[in-house]
Amino acid sequence: MPSQKESKFDPAILQDPSPEAVEMQPVLAELLPQVLDKDYTTRLNDLPAYQAVRTQDMAYQSRLVLALVAALARASNESARRYDYRVRWVLDEVLSALLRTRLSLTEDDYLRLFAQAGLTFGRPGKVRPLYPFPLTLAINQVAKLARQQELGPAMRTFLEGLRDYTAGTNADDLKIHRKMHEILGEGEGDQGVPVVVFAEGDPFGVALGQFVADLDPANSATRPWLQLLQLWPKATAGQPTAKLRQELAAATAAVGAEVVREQGRIWLDLLLAMPVEQESHTSHNYTYTTYTYLLDANTVVAKGLVWTLEPLADAAVLAQLTALVAKCFRKIPGKGPLAVGLGNAALLALSQNGLPGVAALARVRGKIRQSNTQTLIAKYIEQESVKLGVSPAEIEDMAVPDFGLENGQLTEQLGDYTATLELVAGKAELRWQKGDKALKSAPAALKATHADELKELKAAQTNAQQTYSAQRDRLDRSFVEGRRIAWPWFEQYYLHHGLMTLLARPLIWRLYQPDGTFQDAIFRVDAWQDAQGRPVPAPTAETELQLWHPVLAPAEEVLAWRQLLDGWQLRQPLKQAYREVYLLTPPEERTNTYSNRMAAHVLKQHQFNSLAKLRGWRYSLLGAYDKGYESDMASLALPAHNLTAEFWVSEVDADGEWNDTGIYNYVSTDQVRFVRNDEPVPLTQVPPLVLSEAMRDVDLFVGVASVGNDPQWRDNGGLVQFRTYWETYSFGELGEVAKNRKLALERLVPRLKIGRVSEIKGNFLVVRGTRHIYKIHLGSGNILMEPNDQYLCIVPDRSAKTTGSADVFLPFEGDAVLSIILSKALLLMEDDKITDETILRQL
Repeated sequence: MPSQKESKFDPAILQDPSPEAVEMQPVLAELLPQVLDKDYTTRLNDLPAYQAVRTQDMAYQSRLVLALVAALARASNESARRYDYRVRWVLDEVLSALLRTRLSLTEDDYLRLFAQAGLTFGRPGKVRPLYPFPLTLAINQVAKLARQQELGPAMRTFLEGLRDYTAGTNADDLKIHRKMHEILGEGEGDQGVPVVVFAEGDPFGVALGQFVADLDPANSATRPWLQLLQLWPKATAGQPTAKLRQELAAATAAVGAEVVREQGRIWLDLLLAMPVEQESHTSHNYTYTTYTYLLDANTVVAKGLVWTLEPLADAAVLAQLTALVAKCFRKIPGKGPLAVGLGNAALLALSQNGLPGVAALARVRGKIRQSNTQTLIAKYIEQESVKLGVSPAEIEDMAVPDFGLENGQLTEQLGDYTATLELVAGKAELRWQKGDKALKSAPAALKATHADELKELKAAQTNAQQTYSAQRDRLDRSFVEGRRIAWPWFEQYYLHHGLMTLLARPLIWRLYQPDGTFQDAIFRVDAWQDAQGRPVPAPTAETELQLWHPVLAPAEEVLAWRQLLDGWQLRQPLKQAYREVYLLTPPEERTNTYSNRMAAHVLKQHQFNSLAKLRGWRYSLLGAYDKGYESDMASLALPAHNLTAEFWVSEVDADGEWNDTGIYNYVSTDQVRFVRNDEPVPLTQVPPLVLSEAMRDVDLFVGVASVGNDPQWRDNGGLVQFRTYWETYSFGELGEVAKNRKLALERLVPRLKIGRVSEIKGNFLVVRGTRHIYKIHLGSGNILMEPNDQYLCIVPDRSAKTTGSADVFLPFEGDAVLSIILSKALLLMEDDKITDETILRQL
């Protein structure tokens, strides 16, 4: 295919016998080469030949349009292969520019123009329209002509044929289809009912079409509804224009806001319920899968629905829009998010609904992995914070709903039954009882007598769970910000908040006084206490609170807090007292601006990508198509410190080690560094808390995504050149996370069933079974069998709950690898009872 500079103009393209083509041949012979040779920064109006054309009258420019269409038809002819695609696009560019001006073409001229463009209806053979051809612009010219004079039979026949031809599912076709109805005046007769047409290739379009069909033309409410529905296909931009907002508001008012809200909720429910259709295809021995949710035309219409409901949103609509965002940004293999445009429309609607909308944004934020969407949500939250004159963090505090909870509990009386919604160990549970008798589930009788209340309770349970998880993750990411919260604010939005109190009270806080002194304390039994359990003075209005971090305290204080939590049997909602600490090491002091502590690991790239997005890092998958030159790092913005953390990675370019979309399966890790204004910052100048939290994230990425954690990786082939790495990682030194896991197991094992046959030795949990002695690595969870360290592959059931440890206190929320280690130990201590053939063959 010729490049832009190689494309040559062939005058033979202008050899058409029509009078216009003959007349305009010298003009086009001068104009078209200039357009063909111009670069992308040069406008058509800057070309001397086009400037000369624009000085001519309408009749002249109209004849030039006919000549251009003739040339385009010739360039598009199947036998004219010598004309490359750029020639056709140049012809279309000039033609489109002229069709945006005033012309003096007649009906016969337009009919001849459409015939040359391949739009011939009512004749034998298939309609083959030219490509590219600016059909919409040409139709707009016909619409102008129709406003000046009555169209003749031939033109009306053509327009009717075009109307029927475009009655499909394509958004552009439907736009022309609606325009045909408008030009022909159809549906605007005696009753003046507008024509509204939707693509019926998906359930949403079918439902809208049926709604229109069921409207009674004689009903006074019909016309306002149709006028509203006519506006929805205009929702093609990223945001509604001021004009479209006004039109939507006026049409909604004409129908009735409450009526539109209730019907809109029905359609939102349909959008939420619609499945994503998955279909496999085979072409030329290649099999691929397509995923269909909404037709493109109906995606635009759905955006119009969302924009209409934006100013009408109550709590129920906000909940639907929140669920719609989560669905639209669901990742589809080989495609990406399911429906970005519709998802962004729903995000915009949430952002325009004050604190309730911000609360919904905060809830859904944790479900979205796309970095640009995360940035968009942060922008919306910041915009709302500016309106209220508070910080983005404070606006998020204010937006957290309490769902009627008091100290994490809500009790409702429904007839003879009592419902209790309670957050227990981070899980929202809904319990029922009648009198003193506990029930297993909601009584069936209430579904008839209290259906709405039951629905509200269930929604509150779901939303409370989502909000708790979102706020827990927000707090966990906030360590690095070093945010200080004024005591009156903390008291209102944390300590005495129905939901946030469950997160705030089990955590340790640093209480700063105006003179710069501080006291580390935890709120217990309505009083603040220190690491020894002694009471400390209550905060005053001038006190500021900051989340305590173990890197801020000496080792003996950290140990004291751990012992206190163990003694109280108090589980923290996130790792704090037992949080891993990463201090600067001598090798890092020598390398100065970078750390190799996390280098030379092999990670599963997709798993690494998911973890990075979950922790707020920006990362672009490395593909075989770009060699990763433009996106070879994950980065974490640290605006509170004017820093950016960078974790460098490289693709593992092994034979066939990429998926169907060209994304590499594996990446290898390199440096961690910090930059300010694109300049490396010495690690000694990075605040210890910032260094520790960034390194903790990177350790998490390695600790979860490393191929060394996959017990099947070696046996399934893996990468031969990295076998040594797999073995070293699987059974080597422990990282900080694994060291904390070891501390927990040293306390746990003696209290469990496995305690009588197990002990911690070095980096392993050693289990004495009947057949063998097993060594379970405390980092990877992989297993060696004594006496010759034979590898034993056991693939854990990650969905199963670990038995035998549910009643054992853990001072922090569960560790997945810890659960896997315990489950393997419980299995292997009774290895004579194993029935799984894949395991028995290895024993």
